[in-house]
Amino acid sequence: MKLETLLQSIQVKDVMNDQDLNIYGVSYHSQKVTNGHLFVCVRGYKTDGHKYLAQAVEKGAVAAVVEEFQEGIDIPQYLVEDSRISLARLGAHFYNHPSKKLNMIGITATNGKTTTSYMTNAILENEGFKTGLIGTVSIKIDDTSIPSDLTTPESLDLQYYLNEMVEHDVSHVSMEVSSQALEMHRVEQVDYDIVTLNNVSREHIDSHGSFEKYFEVKSSLIRNASENSFAVLNLDCPYSSSLVNATKAQVVTFGVKSKDGHIHCKNLDLSTGRAKFTVEILKTFKVRDTEYIPGEFDIELAVPGLHSVYNAMVAITVALLSNVSVSTIQKTLKTFGGVERRFEFIFEDDFKIIDDHFANAGNINVTLETLKFMDYKKLHLVYAIRGERGPTVNRENADTIAEWAPKLGFNEIIATKSISHVTAKDKVTDEEQRVFEEVMDQAGIKVQLYDELPDAIAKALARAEEGDLILLAGCQGMDPGAEIALHQIEKLNADISKEKLFMPLRNRVSGQTEIV
Repeated sequence: MKLETLLQSIQVKDVMNDQDLNIYGVSYHSQKVTNGHLFVCVRGYKTDGHKYLAQAVEKGAVAAVVEEFQEGIDIPQYLVEDSRISLARLGAHFYNHPSKKLNMIGITATNGKTTTSYMTNAILENEGFKTGLIGTVSIKIDDTSIPSDLTTPESLDLQYYLNEMVEHDVSHVSMEVSSQALEMHRVEQVDYDIVTLNNVSREHIDSHGSFEKYFEVKSSLIRNASENSFAVLNLDCPYSSSLVNATKAQVVTFGVKSKDGHIHCKNLDLSTGRAKFTVEILKTFKVRDTEYIPGEFDIELAVPGLHSVYNAMVAITVALLSNVSVSTIQKTLKTFGGVERRFEFIFEDDFKIIDDHFANAGNINVTLETLKFMDYKKLHLVYAIRGERGPTVNRENADTIAEWAPKLGFNEIIATKSISHVTAKDKVTDEEQRVFEEVMDQAGIKVQLYDELPDAIAKALARAEEGDLILLAGCQGMDPGAEIALHQIEKLNADISKEKLFMPLRNRVSGQTEIV
């Protein structure tokens, strides 16, 4: 592609050493530069791409986009206001705007993005569509999967993957959209057909400066949606529902508690942990030539949890907007096995063990609310304190646990710092431990604190009796918890079938670790 043509996609403020060149690729990482590349100098949190321009030139870069001219560099340099925005626009232009050729579904929420995207993808696949999936766990291009580095890839990489999907005749793409991706312009040049916002709670506050800023960024996916798209909003979430009149998109609303939307979840039965409910279309809505009129159909979920009901309501609504048959929706959700560490049953014998990532107050609230609907004798909560997330998040998490303790009938908690099972960036600080213990003490909840995760799990297993429930709860510090628990059960019961025991781990991604 001609450099002059490529540069038409961005606003160039000034030029140094302008030349007429052919460009054979775009890069923002100096190690990925090859001959004929345009190198974009991006300022990151930890480093500055301008420092690596000389290396990029040595590797074959023939031109550069910069926020400051670099002395001693003899290739053409094009000055821009914001190189991140420029990178997004250059990438989309270089790959000929692939998102315009795809049915793009942008899925955001504080909790449930991964499960909702997988659930949506499964429904679309079972309808016979060739699908793509972009998110926390992996990037799927038809039948090929690549492990993910980020929830939402950097803008140039994203455009590359979308172009690959076009090349492989993919028609529908379910994409997790993180708040960081929105703020850092990674999805600057994505043309969405459907956008969704399921829930918003306090998370990533340190990254954005405040909760208000976090919501402003998060909600931009909805607020900036075009009039040619649909926005799926949850009326039970005050933040999601506040956006009903704040977008040009055609809004379709749902509720589990609220009956004011287009779609309602009624007759909810969570007694086994796995939901059965009726989807009731209350208000007519139209998608191209298809009109959905008031009516209802039944749903059974294979995945447990109240949060799965909300995720399913998003996936069901997206599926209807994609003209998927009700029978496909029903069959898919009855067999969809879920995503690891999302209220996942890992043991169901004389007692049950549930593994949940318990990330933040919103997630904890929904998880513990689900337990209220379930039948069990005694709850044994094993909680991995969240490391390096600051006192605010840990106090909010502890407060939420404390609020649910009397409702669920427990006054003791087994806690762990998981010292040997987290990386340096996830170590529990003294202040985080103090905040957690302080809240528990004020609530009259006894804490048995263990440095190591296996010791905490062993304590719960020793206490569990027939009909009880163990909840392995926590983010990074509890990632290996399921595997540890099952190995301990194996040692306690030599007669148990190994194949059956370890079956819940068979499809786990990247060992036992998932990026949160």
